[in-house]
This record gives sequence, structure tokens and C-alpha cells, in this order.
Amino acid sequence: MGLAAKRTENGNAIETDGLTKKFGTLIAVDDVSLKIAKGEIFGLLGPNGAGKTTLISMLVTMRRPTSGHATVNGHDIQKEAAGVRESIGIVFQDPSLDEELTAYENLELHAAMYKMDRKEAERRISEVIKMVELEDRLHHVVKTFSGGMRRRLEIARGLLHCPDVLFLDEPTIGLDPQTRQHIWSYIKRMQEEHGITIVITTHYMDEADLLCDRVAIIDHGKIIALDRNSALKDSLGGDILAIETPCSDKLREAFGKLEWVGEAKCHDGRLTLRVTKGEQRIPKLMEIARKKGIEVSSVSLHKPTLDDVFLYYTGKTIREEEASPNESLRARVASMRRSG
Repeated sequence: MGLAAKRTENGNAIETDGLTKKFGTLIAVDDVSLKIAKGEIFGLLGPNGAGKTTLISMLVTMRRPTSGHATVNGHDIQKEAAGVRESIGIVFQDPSLDEELTAYENLELHAAMYKMDRKEAERRISEVIKMVELEDRLHHVVKTFSGGMRRRLEIARGLLHCPDVLFLDEPTIGLDPQTRQHIWSYIKRMQEEHGITIVITTHYMDEADLLCDRVAIIDHGKIIALDRNSALKDSLGGDILAIETPCSDKLREAFGKLEWVGEAKCHDGRLTLRVTKGEQRIPKLMEIARKKGIEVSSVSLHKPTLDDVFLYYTGKTIREEEASPNESLRARVASMRRSG
């Protein structure tokens, strides 16, 4: 069976059917049914508190569902939890390294937990530590590492045993652009060469757009959109015009009556329009604003992005600073244990 447990035979690495998690009267995950293909990079996007981390915590067997079923790599998450754990890798949003051990000792311990052959473990330690550019710190104690260095080591550890399914909870927060690029290049190569299935939560829309085969947008515990990135962007239709103005509500009312405006939404002092032939519409829109005596600070035009898709479906934007430790897997589990 290799380094991990058996791979699913039906082509899907993950399947959920009506998966639900309640905390008292709060429904954190609400009747989620999805299929993630073997070898797919799948993005889970949503505002804080949307339920994405609770969903992942059930899939990695750290939390039991209230109802519904799921399998990961062919193993039932409730009946075959050990099989699930043997076949997955996890990179937590919160730190989970032993700070009193060296980088090498942390990796060596991880290899032992997964019963890796010693020679293979040494080869993989050398490979992953090079990938995260920590060769010169391999035998240094982790408590001397910066936050970025610890994150890089955690990612190396998550990849060490070549998992069949890799869960990444906000894996590149706090990393510099160069390190992010190196990490994603390596992960992409692992997917292509070894067929690893990767499930990520991320606040970086460019990251999701570049890497993910499909994305699901989750809000209030429900999946409200799921498709390939290109299909989600195409579903918006037309171009996106963003107009900064102190009178966005007045402009929305005026522009919303135009037949070539598909949608008009206000958010954070900005009016966002979906229009056909956007370049040709700007002069007409500015003329309407001028006639109504409404000042416009700036106008930008672009093709739909995942940011626009996210705003369309949730009414919110997603930013790096929205990431919260309270949303991480480990913080959620700690809270659950304290509450009994």
C-alpha cells in the first residue's frame, strides 16, 4: 500500500453525503454533499465562520459529524478513522510543531509516526527541507525560528510521508511571495507526479485561481457555488465595472434601470456593475452620474475574477486580514475539548 493507505477505487478521493455539524442551535456545516476527484486540487473559499474549517475538521476525523456520511480515500470518516488518518497529511493554520526539538527531529518524529522506512525518510527529509529552503536550519531548535520559518517547516512535515490526500488550512499566510511561489510549485509538482489530492482553504484569491481545478464557496454552512474557476467567472456574464463614489446607492438605482447592466451592488463605498461591452459603456455611465450631480472618484474595468465571484455569491470581499486564529482547526478542537 506504499506510504499511505489504500486509494479509493471509484475515482473520487473524497465524498460527502448530507454532512452536517451542529453546535447546539448553531448549524456550522449544513447538509454538504460533494465529490472531490482523485488527483484534484480543490479550493474551499468562504468568509470566517462560514463552516469551511469545521468541514475539514470532520474530513480529517478531528470532529464527528452530527449527521450525514463521508469517505476519504475510500475510508469512512467515522467507522475507519485510522485508515483516514494514515492516508492524509494536514497543515494546520495554527502552529503545531514541537518547539523544543530541532527541525530534523520534528520531521524524524513525523516519519516514525507514519512508519516510514528509515532510508526513505532520510531521502524525503532532505527533499522537503530543501524545498522550503531550511537546509541551513535543519539541526536548529524550532523555538529559534521566525514565524515564516515555522510555517515552512510545517508544510515540509505535511508533505513528508507523501500523503494521498493533503489538507492545507490557510497554508501560506505570513509567507513572503517568493516562498509562496516555491511552495506552490512543489505542491503542484507533487500533484502532477504522484496524483495527490489537495484540499485547501485560502484567503488568497490569486492562489485559488492559479492552482485549483475547482472551488467551492461556502457561506453559513452551505455550499452556495461549486465549479471550475472559469465556469464560475463566466457565470457572472459581461465585464466588471468598479466605481468609487460617496453616492453609490443613488448611482445603483440609476444604473440598475439600464438594460445592459446585469447587476449593480454596493460594497465599501464602491459600486460594482456587471455590464456587456464595458469599455463602450463607461462614457454613458459617467454622463448619467454628471447629470445627477454625483461625484465619481475612480472607475476600473476588468474581466471577472474569483474576487468578483466571491462578492457576487456572498456579498463580502475576502482579505488576508480576515484570517483568524479562532477559525483554525486546532483552536476549534481546543475549544471543543474545553466545552466537554
